[in-house]
Amino acid sequence: LEVLGHAMPAVSTVHAVLRRHGLISPAASQAAQPWQRFEHPAPNDLWQMDFKGYVPMHRGRCHPLTVLDDHSRYALVLQACGEETRDTVIGHLTTAFRRYGVPLRMTMDNGAPWGTDGAHYTRLDLWLMRQGIRVGHSRPFHPQTQGKDERFHRTLKVEVLQHTPLIDLAQAQRAFDGWRAIYNQQRPHEALGMGVPVDRYRPSARDYVEHPAPPEYGNRDEVRLVHEHGRIAWRGQNWKVGKAFVGERVAIRPTLEDGRYEVYWSTCRVARIDLATGQVNAGRALA
Repeated sequence: LEVLGHAMPAVSTVHAVLRRHGLISPAASQAAQPWQRFEHPAPNDLWQMDFKGYVPMHRGRCHPLTVLDDHSRYALVLQACGEETRDTVIGHLTTAFRRYGVPLRMTMDNGAPWGTDGAHYTRLDLWLMRQGIRVGHSRPFHPQTQGKDERFHRTLKVEVLQHTPLIDLAQAQRAFDGWRAIYNQQRPHEALGMGVPVDRYRPSARDYVEHPAPPEYGNRDEVRLVHEHGRIAWRGQNWKVGKAFVGERVAIRPTLEDGRYEVYWSTCRVARIDLATGQVNAGRALA
């Protein structure tokens, strides 16, 4: 346009025109947001967790499970696993929680075993929520949400996996344990001002609870048991609040809007019910 002698419109003007004609969706706007480095201010504010795909061994496959503290980059878990299942994750997280305490938040990917679509709660989410942990999942197609753990995976590959032939899970775990000690205690990190993670990490003040008590609700709450297929029976209808909560008791509370109610598991809002339309919305987006 400038070559032809026309004035260039402002970027904000172009954006406004495209949005007015429905050519820019909210999802596209969010996806276009540039990535910015962010670090939580204290240890155990956030742990990042993921599996590093699978690594071939002489006998079987190895699925490295990794958990990293966001603030310090301290590697809390580096476990050679034979499979990627919820029970495997829970077992190794239990060991980590007993040793380091419980974080305020945890974030993970949307694939198995973390959750299939990222929209609905899972049994793993519920298990973490029982410990008072706020659970988050990375945005689809945005691995930078798990940036520090992804970087940890690349370092693990370069410094261990590319140079250490793995025979079986036991030998893989010995290799992981040796490198994890070096990573946490000796290896300088540029993001830490060439310091080491162990100097910035300290265990959580929040202890792991072996047998969490069920949620308690108020006298004015309408409490219902979540039955098969994640539904509750209320006001003559069945309302779906999520399969993750089967066997749990939830509380139904009125809102300021007539005919609209919210469903809570403990302090977490898990569903909204609209009696006028007969519709229910459930999932992580309501938390």
